[in-house]
Parts: sequence; structure tokens; C-alpha cells
Amino acid sequence: MKKFDLNIDRMLENWDAFHAIREIIANALDEQILTDTREINISRDIDGQWSIRDFGRGLRHEHFTMNENQEKLNHPGLIGKFGVGLKDALATFDRLGIEARIRSKFCDVSFDRSEKHDFSDVITLHACISDPSEPAFVGTEFILKSCSDEDIEKAKGLFLLFSGEEMFEKTQYGEVLKKTGNASYIYINGIRVAEEENFLFSYNITSLTAAIKKALNRERTNVGRSAYSDRVKSILLASSSEAVARVLVDDLGNFGSGTLHDEMKWTDVSVHASKITNASGNVLFLTDEEIMNAPRFVEEARATGRQIITIPNTVKEKLSGQVDSEGNAIQDLSNFVSEWNDCFEFKFVPHEKLTQAERSIFDMTGRIADLVGGLPSRVQTVKISETMRPETGSFSEARGLWTSSEIIVKRSELASVDRYASTLLHEIGHARSGETDITIGFEQELTSLLGMVASKAMLKASADTESQQIANRNPAPVKKAGFWVRLFGNPSR
Repeated sequence: MKKFDLNIDRMLENWDAFHAIREIIANALDEQILTDTREINISRDIDGQWSIRDFGRGLRHEHFTMNENQEKLNHPGLIGKFGVGLKDALATFDRLGIEARIRSKFCDVSFDRSEKHDFSDVITLHACISDPSEPAFVGTEFILKSCSDEDIEKAKGLFLLFSGEEMFEKTQYGEVLKKTGNASYIYINGIRVAEEENFLFSYNITSLTAAIKKALNRERTNVGRSAYSDRVKSILLASSSEAVARVLVDDLGNFGSGTLHDEMKWTDVSVHASKITNASGNVLFLTDEEIMNAPRFVEEARATGRQIITIPNTVKEKLSGQVDSEGNAIQDLSNFVSEWNDCFEFKFVPHEKLTQAERSIFDMTGRIADLVGGLPSRVQTVKISETMRPETGSFSEARGLWTSSEIIVKRSELASVDRYASTLLHEIGHARSGETDITIGFEQELTSLLGMVASKAMLKASADTESQQIANRNPAPVKKAGFWVRLFGNPSR
């Protein structure tokens, strides 16, 4: 038996047994990956001793020397790099009174505390290396005595392999994992390094950035978010799974209550997830303001089976004018209304179906138009409809509409002469100018129509005054009538 001075005293006072066990499991998993051998085995014998065994090449005494492992450095899927973990684990076992032994085809190893060579006053941990008891032994086995079952389970829980977390999607940067409890975990190459309280998913980062490599401390725990947040964002932006996107966009509904999970506070992630979800074809993205201002279309969307997804204005602005992963337009309110208009059909009301009061007002169409020179030649007819398309640039029903050959007025405008006349003249202004709302041409035409109506009103008022003076210089008081009634008389008579 030969003694190999590990050159360490008691250290890592903040490490528990499960931290040390984690290092042994990590080394075994790394060896499994490097040698492409069978899965590692973690088991307990009848005496209560725990065994952690891989089926790789076997441990040699040289492995107790702390140096950079070039093989591990060159492999992107491993986390152990510098040979520190094994010594840290052995020092922790020694401090906690856990007896550790190692078997491989090259040697059997036990540990004790001995005098340092030539320095009898310095006691360090030594590896006691003997010839192999089983020269044909395959792999490396760590045997731990006085190690609790709880510590083994806690150590296993630090590995994705044993966590039970389900993978949602794998990308070139890492994996999106289904959250199993209240906390989310960040793994790097399968080893847990951080915990998040307000994430929607857990993540396994497999493509390490320089910031992550720098932040990975000796204990591989409590790595700060600043080190891995960019990589988590990259994983989400590289995802194409509808299942992942659906969870993300559903969380957008919490925007109004201020309970968004942290991933959805990244606008780029929200936009990306919305694009994927849009491809399903049964959603409608609305802001809180749009939901309040366009209740009719919210009801229409829900009636056709669409899911309303509430998004903040910042996301709406980024989504506007974009297409989803399949080239479809984003289903926001503007697109929904446009599609709805394309399929819209007017519900026209025949003259004979109007009420007597409505007919008396509608029959004044010609007289109202005569105030401005009659209906333009391009207007062949005026129609009444129960339903109307939305106003241009708005989400409320229009009161009137000029098409290339007709003027359509909503039936509700026949409630009074004032309402009908103002809507009819508004649409005549469109027909005469050929311009849409909020244009200089239309404004000028409306100004011209106002002048015509005012002129007619003043001429009639002058004539009425002269007639009244001739007929009766002391008229009895009468109830004041509305402008259009004074101009045309009471249509109910």
C-alpha cells in the first residue's frame, strides 16, 4: 500500500454531505458520457452502505492530482473541468466522518489523515492506494459508509437526470423544462446551479456563454441570474413548440394584474411566443384598452371560438404588421375587423318594413338633399340597413356609409329628422368630394354644404318672418321646434 498526499486539510465548512456526493455523481455521469457506456448505478447494500458506480475506464492514482482535464475541457456537454470536485468531496467526507472507499481495476483506495512527508507537525488527508482486489473490475465504484439516505436523495435531486422534470423542447442553446413545483431550476449540462421563484419553466443550459463559464463557482450553486439570463432568453427565442408558446402567451393575461412571470417581461420573448401561437389560427391579441373600446368584436371573436389573449401595448407595437412562423398575419384587432368587414353583409330594410314614423322621416330624403343641390349623380339610391360595418379607423358601427353607387344609413338614425339629415348630408359630402373622413377635401366639402344649408335656412326664415308679420303681428306663443322641423315642418303631420 502506498500513500498519496492529497495536500488538503479540513475545508469547505459550508458544504454538507450531499454537496460532496454531488461531485461523485457528476464525475460518474461525465465518465458515462465520455465513454458512451451504460448508465451509472446508485444503490445501497444490506449493510446500509451506498455505492455510486460508473462503467467507464476506471480511476487511476493520477486522478488525485489537481490539474486541468483537457478531455473534459474539450467536451461541450460536461461541467467538471479542473479536477477540483473529487478532492473537495473527499475533504468533506473526512470532515463529516463519512468513510469513503474506491474500487477500480487499477487500484483500491481508502483514506486517512497522516503526517505530511518531512513535516510531522502537519496532518493532511492521504489516499491509501493498494493493488486492485478485482483486476477485472469494470468502471469506478465509490462506497460510502455512514452516509444517510436523505443526503443521497438530496444529491440526486441536484441532477436533471433524477429530478423527474419533463422536457418541453430542446433547442441548440438548451432545454425548456416543465416546472414541477413552486420553484423553477436552472441546470447547466444537467447540474442544478440556481433557483428561480418567478419563472414559468425550468431550463437546462447546454451551450455555455463566457459569462456562464466565468460565473460557475467551485460550489456550482447560487449562480447569479445576470450570468444565465441571456442564455435562457436565447433558448426561448429558439423554441418553436406551440406547447411552450401557449404557456407563455397565457401568462400575458396576468399583465393587467402585475403578476407576469419574469420571462414575459422580456418583450422579444412575448412577441416570439405570440407569433408561434398565432399560427394556431384561433386567437385574437388585444390590449386592455381595445377590449374596453371594442366589446362588440370581443363578443364576435369569442362566438367564433377564438381565444382572447391580452397583451401590453409594447408587445402590440412589436407585433403590428408582422407575420407568424407560417407567414400568416398577426391576428390583432385591425386584422380581425378587416376580415370581418370582408365577410360582412348588410341587413337592408325595405320601405314597407319601416315604421310609420321612420317612413315619414325617410321620405324627406329628397327634400334634405335638395338643400345642397340634390343627390350627386353618382348616388343611385339611398338605403336603410339594420347593421353597419365599423367606421374607418374605429371599432364602433358607422352611422352612414357611401359606396361608389349608393348611400347606406343605419336604421337607428331614423329616430329623428335631426339625426337622419345630419348623417345623410355627411355621406353626401363624401359622395360629392370623393374623399374619406379626416381629409382636407372632405372638410372643404362639408364647409360648402354647411353654407348651402345655412343659406336655405336663412331664406326660409326671412320668408316665414315676412308671412308671419303679414298674417298676425301678435302670434300666440308656440313650443320651440328643432332646426330641421322648422325647416321642413313636422313629418308626422
